[in-house]
Amino acid sequence: MINLSETPGSQVTEFILMGITNRSELKGPLFVVFLLNYMAIVVGNMGLIIITSVDSHLKTPMYFFLRHLAFVDLGYSTAIGPKMLVGFIEESNVISYNGCAIQLAFFVIFIASELFILSAMAYDRYVAICKPFYYMIIMSDRVCWLLVAMSYLYSIMISLLVTIKLFKSSFCRSNVIRHFYCDGLPLLSIICSETSEIELIIIIFSAFNFVSSLLIILTSYIFILVTILRMNSSEGRQKAFSTFGSHLTGVVIFYGTLFFMYVQPQSSHSPDADKMASVFYTLVIPMINPLIYSLRNKEVKGALKRLFKKMM
Repeated sequence: MINLSETPGSQVTEFILMGITNRSELKGPLFVVFLLNYMAIVVGNMGLIIITSVDSHLKTPMYFFLRHLAFVDLGYSTAIGPKMLVGFIEESNVISYNGCAIQLAFFVIFIASELFILSAMAYDRYVAICKPFYYMIIMSDRVCWLLVAMSYLYSIMISLLVTIKLFKSSFCRSNVIRHFYCDGLPLLSIICSETSEIELIIIIFSAFNFVSSLLIILTSYIFILVTILRMNSSEGRQKAFSTFGSHLTGVVIFYGTLFFMYVQPQSSHSPDADKMASVFYTLVIPMINPLIYSLRNKEVKGALKRLFKKMM
């Protein structure tokens, strides 16, 4: 560990990531577990991206958003996973100053994009169930691309603002990040310059992103549930529930984990619990999302069968 508090004006050129564990006997088994985990993420999400791109039956707004959800899941897990795997086999898990900034920037872009793509998916399901006759008019290709482009552009803006503000600060207390990737809160703890401005920026944008996206989702769900309950046919209700059941499952898992991480009181946080929650939403959720959206979806399963038949 480099302690720079005795040398004012010094600046770190690299960081040491503490990783998930410092117990050497666990590093080998954990490397195997997370290697298999990352391979499953790549196969599952790339599979969804490919199948929703090539199958003519999946050329609908719902699968357009699902393709982008798979893309951002693959994005933020790739920003973290490979470096974390290297940390299990290297004696000192070092990341360069620029590498840390790049990792943080991409992580923020993809994780913020996921929030608003999930919101767009909820809005898409609202239109499909509550306004089915106007679905293709309201959810036109132009509207779909606009919603996704706005999510990416807004996320890039936030990412650049937070990353630039953080890395313009002086890291002169230590170069040890008590986490397994470069995240905003662990970086704040080793800054020795004034942090009130960047803390305020992070709090405002985190709260806005979380609350606004969740409000869109909850509002869409309320309208969907009201519409379903008004249906006379039990078959119609079952079909309507099935169209947004997968999305509901994914939302509950993702937002539940974020709620545990960021909404609970600071006094109740523990580093180990935070690491486990971070592992869950950065590496477990991207692995289970393709399963949620494929195993519970007859159209995706049908598309997979057609693809396998062509390959055979």
